[in-house]
Amino acid sequence: MKANYYMTDFAGLKLVQPLLRALSDEGYATPTPIQGKAIPVLIEGRDLIGIAQTGTGKTAAFALPMLQRLSASAYRPQPKSTRALILAPTRELAAQIAESFKVYGKHLNLRCEVVFGGVPIHRQIKALTPGVDILVATPGRLVDLWRQKCVRLDNVEIFVLDEADRMLDMGFIPDVKRIAAMLPKQRQTMLFSATMPQTIQQLSGFLLVNPASVEVTPAATTAEKVEQRVLFVQKANKRAALAGLLRDDAIDKVLVFTRTKHGANKVVKQLEDDGIRANAIHGNKSQSAREKALQEFRSGRTPVLVATDIASRGIDVDGVTHVINFELPNEPESYVHRIGRTARAGATGIAISLVDAEERSFLRDIEKTIRQPLVVQNHNYGSAPGAAVRQPANEDRPHRNGGGNHRGGNNGGRNGGQNGNRNGVQDYGQGKIRDAQPANQDRNQGGAQTDGEKLPARLMNGAARTDEAQRPRRRRRRNRSGGANHAAV
Repeated sequence: MKANYYMTDFAGLKLVQPLLRALSDEGYATPTPIQGKAIPVLIEGRDLIGIAQTGTGKTAAFALPMLQRLSASAYRPQPKSTRALILAPTRELAAQIAESFKVYGKHLNLRCEVVFGGVPIHRQIKALTPGVDILVATPGRLVDLWRQKCVRLDNVEIFVLDEADRMLDMGFIPDVKRIAAMLPKQRQTMLFSATMPQTIQQLSGFLLVNPASVEVTPAATTAEKVEQRVLFVQKANKRAALAGLLRDDAIDKVLVFTRTKHGANKVVKQLEDDGIRANAIHGNKSQSAREKALQEFRSGRTPVLVATDIASRGIDVDGVTHVINFELPNEPESYVHRIGRTARAGATGIAISLVDAEERSFLRDIEKTIRQPLVVQNHNYGSAPGAAVRQPANEDRPHRNGGGNHRGGNNGGRNGGQNGNRNGVQDYGQGKIRDAQPANQDRNQGGAQTDGEKLPARLMNGAARTDEAQRPRRRRRRNRSGGANHAAV
């Protein structure tokens, strides 16, 4: 059953006065749609499936009714046990949820603890020994504690699985099922997710009983107030493109996403070489280093934070003006989560994706999933061959091997002709192919300039090889494979 209406003020949600006072202290007067729809259902004690994007206030949607239910009982937790359990996929998200519980429950006599990996376990064991009312945990650390008989799960009254789709992406579903099997059958269960793939639907059938469904936006759609753009860029020119974008004064606080930890470190090093202050956050960083990077990003001391998808969960920072995908994710749902870091709580934001030829298939999958095309932005950084995918269907297109009307004619050839220059890029305004840069001019100098300012010399050295450097290699390759008839190009 879906909840299609919601209250427009917290006072109408039948919350107890200590919770209303905490909300007032934080300046919260009007619930978000997910809060207005979910809280009445959860106060009734029903199971719930909540589909909502990040930044919509879903933590309060389950935290407030949970705090109300736990505070209404005089029951106190037994040693090593917890009355409520919240599973989150990352340390940052777990810490953020625990902090929210402490804020909302500051006028209640309830104890909340958080456990996750990457820090010494003995302190967590000590914190859990007397028992807690609310435990926020990552799956791996919770299983470790259970195996060491340092936590009991047989008294859990309320179970929350947050960011279920990310749990799936990170391979935590077996641990989630193992943990769920330890819980009492009589409990209230909630599952929240930004997207709803088939595996998560099956998991909800395993965990929940006759759940209500609250959906504040269609699954796998992006925030309405995020302006989404795509720049087709050669892979070798992504560094120049990123540095150029970050010199824009309109970019105040920006998250840059890479697919790998090594890639995040590399981007930070390149930005620092270019005079741009940046930090990285990913799974190989210690917890203290991750917390320091987040704090510097929140304060504005470091305006650029480079992150991987896994580490980005739990980055709840106000005022993120831009999200830049240095590399597109290979899972469309991750794109939804990435750009959800901006335009939070009703604000606006901009998401820019740098796409090279190898990422065209990722882009098509993303556009299919979010059910809208991304706006192509023209630029001067050297476009990727994939830019031609945006060309109108009635235009003459370059052939696979460089263009023209046939492979050996005057307009064709591997090195490009009038209609098919290998180094051409798309004129997005007219849907035509134009020369990107003269081979002996801009390409030898490292490519683009921004606002009349040359990029650093180190950045220029990263440009692609010139045609003169490429031709001998192609000629030698043809000699090996094709003999005399193939030697002359």
